Amino acid sequence: MKPASFDYYSPASADEAVALLQKFEDDGVDAKIVAGGQSLMPMLAMRVARPEALIDLRRAVGLDHIGENNGVIAVGAMASKSAAEESPLIRAKQPLFHAATRLVGHRQIRNRGSVGGSFAHADPASEYPAVALVLGMEMKVLGPSGPRLIPADEFFVTYMTTSMESTEILTEVRMPALPAGTGWAIQEFARRNGDLALAGVALTLPVAGGKCGDVRIAAFGVNATAVRLTIAEEALRGQPADQTSFARAAAAGAQALEEPMTCLHASAEYRRHLVQTLTARCLAEAAGRSGH
Repeated sequence: MKPASFDYYSPASADEAVALLQKFEDDGVDAKIVAGGQSLMPMLAMRVARPEALIDLRRAVGLDHIGENNGVIAVGAMASKSAAEESPLIRAKQPLFHAATRLVGHRQIRNRGSVGGSFAHADPASEYPAVALVLGMEMKVLGPSGPRLIPADEFFVTYMTTSMESTEILTEVRMPALPAGTGWAIQEFARRNGDLALAGVALTLPVAGGKCGDVRIAAFGVNATAVRLTIAEEALRGQPADQTSFARAAAAGAQALEEPMTCLHASAEYRRHLVQTLTARCLAEAAGRSGH
């Protein structure tokens, strides 16, 4: 199929893009932002999405940066996933985000797809929302009233829905550098390499004196949005960083999942089983990276 007809706009700045969104809002025009287009364009082609106007951010200056300030790594929304993958800064100081980026699709998708586009799209099978929850990331958005920061646990609302207003755009994502001695891991299961995950787990695991510290675990591909496995986290804090603790926490976290999704390729119980298995594997992998 071909997309339904739409008007196309290519603003030169984020402010200009916001002004267009405000105008369309006032005029009752359905407008969509397109960043890399790797998610939106197939939806347009299948006419799942039928906006009256598209606002392309590719020409908007100042949205493709990657840098660090006071221990916080900032990635512009229009930075490509390949740029994040190849960034020495991200590879050295935020290896979990780097590893998650490498799991996204194929090289061609990472070349075209933007970092911000994935966050704003909020696909429940995407790696980034789970990593955002684990790392306590913040999203910088810009609207008619100016910029504001939204914590990750408030940003993702439900299936492909964020807390951004209809007149706001995502301009930057922020994440802390990974503290020394913190283990990390991300694993997922998909039918084929490059497919969306049927289930996945991302986590960080600080270990001190052989005991688990403030572990943070999130699952993706199982609910309407990525979810923290708080039961598993609580079961691990202060416990020995060993296989017994990991297996017990993984089982508790998977069992506490509320109504995992079911589809042709994976039932709810199969997704629950995958989360349990992947959590245990990730914990063991993260413990090894922590030096334990």
